Amino acid sequence: MRFLILFIFLTTNVFASDVSEIKNIVIHKERKIYDNVIFFDKKDQKINIKEFNGNLLLLNFWATWCEPCKQEMPSLDRLQINQNLSNLKIFAINISQESIKKVDDFFAGLNIKNFDPYFDAPTTLAKTFSLRGVPTSILFDKNGEEFARIIGSINFDDKKFIDWLKTYN
Repeated sequence: MRFLILFIFLTTNVFASDVSEIKNIVIHKERKIYDNVIFFDKKDQKINIKEFNGNLLLLNFWATWCEPCKQEMPSLDRLQINQNLSNLKIFAINISQESIKKVDDFFAGLNIKNFDPYFDAPTTLAKTFSLRGVPTSILFDKNGEEFARIIGSINFDDKKFIDWLKTYN
């Protein structure tokens, strides 16, 4: 019996502290459901996250003028190819109505190769998600429900973050 109590105590503390050191992650007690989460690719084609049910999704909202966005983007790029997160799909969504050339230059300057830029239609998603600033990343589970968000920048290479995210993969 003591062993069982000790085991429960240890495993509970391990899981509870997985991302506790990353202060800007908000994990929802109740998942949030949205009807239409639509944004655009470079060819102005609509992308709806419902098309990606079954995948873990990360929507990262950013702008070229945002210094914290610039700092976190390379680690976000590496996260997309992390072997432990093969079911993860990252959508980096520019919210500033910036030109495709400016966005492409931004990606090229940071050597971003593992995902493409996407664009918000006149800030509709920024309003839908009540974004208070950039960068903000919103995490959706395999059912398309928001389970957490990251307000501000983080290091996406952080092992604790990756281990925590793997539990949703």
